[in-house]
Amino acid sequence: MPARDAARPTPAELEAARDRTIADVIADDLRVLFCGINPGLWSAATGHHFARPGNRFWPALHRSGFTDRQYLPREQGQLLALGLGITNVAARATARADELRAAEFTEGGAVLTRKVLRHRPRWLAVVGITAYRAAFAAPRAVVGPQPEPIGNTRVWVLPNPSGLNAHWPAPALAAEFARLREAAGPGEGQVGPTARATSGG
Repeated sequence: MPARDAARPTPAELEAARDRTIADVIADDLRVLFCGINPGLWSAATGHHFARPGNRFWPALHRSGFTDRQYLPREQGQLLALGLGITNVAARATARADELRAAEFTEGGAVLTRKVLRHRPRWLAVVGITAYRAAFAAPRAVVGPQPEPIGNTRVWVLPNPSGLNAHWPAPALAAEFARLREAAGPGEGQVGPTARATSGG
């Protein structure tokens, strides 16, 4: 069994985390930049992406072969050495993604496009088909590689790893992550001195 984060936000801390933003885990020339929908309250309270217990992002990352073990959310910064990063479509933390306004997805897509053009990842992996459709005005998009790149960055849409997404059981989720890993090619070790954590925008 993987280790667990010890710190568990209290209900008051979770409520206080509404509307917060958290720092991206990002660097130039990444192999894959993963993009969540928006931070949940657990992530906003801890400052760690995909931090809510039951979220399957970190297990899928390991089971697909992106990482040699299951990382804890607090170890997110170590992804940069593997050429991996994390950002979000919308920056504002909410209890549920359906609390976001349509305009936040549209604006988030524009911000994400600028971010990708600036940092030039090999792949952008948007984690959630509904978010991708809303942010990029692509109502017919399906999970998998997308036909339109952003600059020189190719785009892949992954299933939402939330534990509530019953359409994608854990083995199928890991298999889809593995398809992306194979397309992205092998890691190249340290990303280099441009690696940094930044706030969104």
